[in-house]
Amino acid sequence: MRGQIKMSGVVCVGLWPMKAFECKKCGECCYGEGGILLQPEEIREIADFLGLTVDSFTALYCEQRHGRPYLRSTSNGYCSFFHQDKQCLIHPVKPRPCSLWPFYPALVKDRATWNHAKEACPGINPDASFEDFVKASKK
Repeated sequence: MRGQIKMSGVVCVGLWPMKAFECKKCGECCYGEGGILLQPEEIREIADFLGLTVDSFTALYCEQRHGRPYLRSTSNGYCSFFHQDKQCLIHPVKPRPCSLWPFYPALVKDRATWNHAKEACPGINPDASFEDFVKASKK
């Protein structure tokens, strides 16, 4: 019998708790095309954190697509704030999609999308089923 424990990314299978995700600090989630769409409040928070004005921050770290600000990636495909020691330089104020990873709604919408994320992210527990992961995402 399966039950659910309401803890961050943890589901209970029988009596044994299983963590559906544990960050391995590999940086794979900080790499890729698409970028992160920033909300106005996120821009202000990150700019304040970096000691920049909003205008300076957007000029240095954002690109406009269809009139909306996205966090710019570097030439090697990583987020501008991904450091070589595999740490996020803006971790305390990172954007919502980054904070939600890998429990981002788009990743748990269907099994195929989740399977792709599971293959790419070593932090997703290989023993966690899609159903377990969906339950854990509703923490």
